Amino acid sequence: MAVVHSPTVRRRELGGRLRALRAEADLTVEQVAERLLCSPSKISRLETGQRGASPRDIRDLCDLYEVQDASQRDYLAALAREGKRPAWWQPYDLPYAAYVGLEADAVLISDFEPGVFPGLLQTPGYARILHERAMPRLSAEVIDQRIEERRTRQEILSRDEPPKLAAIIDESVLHRVVGGAEMMGRQLERVIQASRRRHVTVQVLPFSAGAHPALDSTFVVLEFAPPVPGVVYAEGLVGSIYRERPEDVLRYKDIFEYLSEASLSPRDSVELMTKMRALYQSG
Repeated sequence: MAVVHSPTVRRRELGGRLRALRAEADLTVEQVAERLLCSPSKISRLETGQRGASPRDIRDLCDLYEVQDASQRDYLAALAREGKRPAWWQPYDLPYAAYVGLEADAVLISDFEPGVFPGLLQTPGYARILHERAMPRLSAEVIDQRIEERRTRQEILSRDEPPKLAAIIDESVLHRVVGGAEMMGRQLERVIQASRRRHVTVQVLPFSAGAHPALDSTFVVLEFAPPVPGVVYAEGLVGSIYRERPEDVLRYKDIFEYLSEASLSPRDSVELMTKMRALYQSG
């Protein structure tokens, strides 16, 4: 499967490039807004990728920033067009659509899961049970849509240039029986098979690791090809947050590295999961 760039990430790349051009021109957001007769919030939203840019926006900004290189102007215009392209996940009306858009174009996904298997490695049966237990309750139709959406998301691991997935799961995930022994056996088999791919690494954080910096956290660090900056997605009962400041991304990367060092090696993790799979299959 070939790579199709995410409009979410294309808008973020465009925003980063526009922000850099403004800095080179030594202009503030307010000064740009005044000269283009628009609101400062529009410029800010363009630079953070929260708003798509029109051809006129690109033309006016390039003129203001004195961008003479035709190829550079064309590239910015192409980013703007791709940033407005409909995404495959839009019809699903997902509450976490922004995350799906970011995940779709990541080159490195560092996922720490203390309670469940990572979404990119879940079987449909395992994912269905999780959605059926969600609060507030989801309708059968919405659950079916979420299962299909998750299956489509997982295709990024099979495309021609897949992202690298580094997943760390707490040992408790192996013992928490979701859907019964048979389903757990199939779920473990899925993760074991995925671990054999060169671009997928799965580690188990054992109970013996004791206290660690992410005891009450579920987070994913998403990294992209330059110049797009990384972002952290942290999930909880009261909602999800995105952290984009470089210092925040670095802090979560350091925590993930700490967890990786405290975890079993990939080989030992597979051995443990293989033993657990055998226990479920024999039960």
